[in-house]
Amino acid sequence: MADWVRICALDEIPVLGARVLRDPAGDICVFRNAEDEVFALHDKCPHKGGPLSQGIVHGRSVTCPLHGWKIGLASGEAGAPDSGCAHSFPAKVENGDVLLAL
Repeated sequence: MADWVRICALDEIPVLGARVLRDPAGDICVFRNAEDEVFALHDKCPHKGGPLSQGIVHGRSVTCPLHGWKIGLASGEAGAPDSGCAHSFPAKVENGDVLLAL
């Protein structure tokens, strides 16, 4: 069972925005959508490694700023016709705090 780690308060992530956690194994991007759902992915598009944290969040997806790939925030999967996956991490909001399972 994974340990849940507090990352920040939900209000510290802009609506339709992201916050990047620096990690030697690869940066992790925590996204917040308009419904205050949170998602976490490696901050690297599966296409050419573009910074997903700089993409546009819409619904439960983010569009990579480099080549427009749409990546599902919950799964990290690229939308058809593209294929590939950014590693995802379990994330949740509890009592106004964002938690990640690492």
